Amino acid sequence: MAVDTTFEFEKRRNRPVKYDRDLVQKTIGAMERVQEIKEDREKRFYENRMKDRETIVKNQKRAELEKGMSLIVPAMADKDKVMKKIVENVKEKVKKRQSQKEQIKSDKRKRKKVKDEDSSDDDDMME
Repeated sequence: MAVDTTFEFEKRRNRPVKYDRDLVQKTIGAMERVQEIKEDREKRFYENRMKDRETIVKNQKRAELEKGMSLIVPAMADKDKVMKKIVENVKEKVKKRQSQKEQIKSDKRKRKKVKDEDSSDDDDMME
């Protein structure tokens, strides 16, 4: 993008111009059009560069898989063992959550019971 003919329009001119409404309108319109052209060219330039990117990324991923195949194959052989461990871990986590919820509920009940007892003691003292 270093060589772009639209840069020619942006050069400063060294001669003063008398104000003319039509000239100003045309200049502003031309500036907008030049900006549109620049954006279109930048977009095309980017798309051109990224055209082959998808295949390059696929090839890189494929090469990485082939390189690490020795790590993947044993893991796939022990797939059942790994899945059993995962299931066991999940079951343990679920049990822990349930016990925590039960503990929270029992704590709430105890607080409520203590609060009720305190309020009944206050009632007895008032009478």
